Amino acid sequence: MAQEMMPGTSLEGNRPTYTYKVVLLGSMSVGKSSLAYRYVKNDFREFLPTVGCSFFTQTLNLEVATVKFEIWDTAGQEKYQSVCHLYYRNAQAALLVYDIANKETLRRAKLWLEELEKKFLPDEIVIALVGNKTDLAAEREVTTEEGTEFARTKGLLFMETSAKSNHQVNDIFMAIVQELLRREKERAPAPSPHRRSTVNLQKGTPKRRCC
Repeated sequence: MAQEMMPGTSLEGNRPTYTYKVVLLGSMSVGKSSLAYRYVKNDFREFLPTVGCSFFTQTLNLEVATVKFEIWDTAGQEKYQSVCHLYYRNAQAALLVYDIANKETLRRAKLWLEELEKKFLPDEIVIALVGNKTDLAAEREVTTEEGTEFARTKGLLFMETSAKSNHQVNDIFMAIVQELLRREKERAPAPSPHRRSTVNLQKGTPKRRCC
């Protein structure tokens, strides 16, 4: 099982704690670092191209569980693509980010999806397609319908965001959390319907000796 569960008790009560590795993949300058920074710090910064990988953490105290995100922001330059698999190894979720004002970045996101499909089974990783930079709507090259349809055919989560205006940034990460927790619930063993009646009637009963 790819998913890691950290057993423990939260301060608020008996709730499970899960740690999930999340990777951001996509072309250079689509805003991956800005998305991660907005989500973790609730602030906007324009970053220089990431070299290798940047790392962020975020903890969510939800009613049903405590979720700890380890967010890996990967470099978008092609020269780093050969080592990016080292960063998304053992990931439980991935955001495939493209720029709605640059159609080529959607093509690159589709290539990243092909890479993930080679490394993971469908139930091993939650994948979201993210059309970033909705603040550049006047320069849009990728329609919302195009992103929606591609995500639908591949069974991906989909949302359009803007790290700059904070449009749906929290929403996409929360959608990932909800899907991860839904899968946790599906994997949990169901209680036995006969649990109360499974009593060994032979235990403790002395055997009678014949004659």
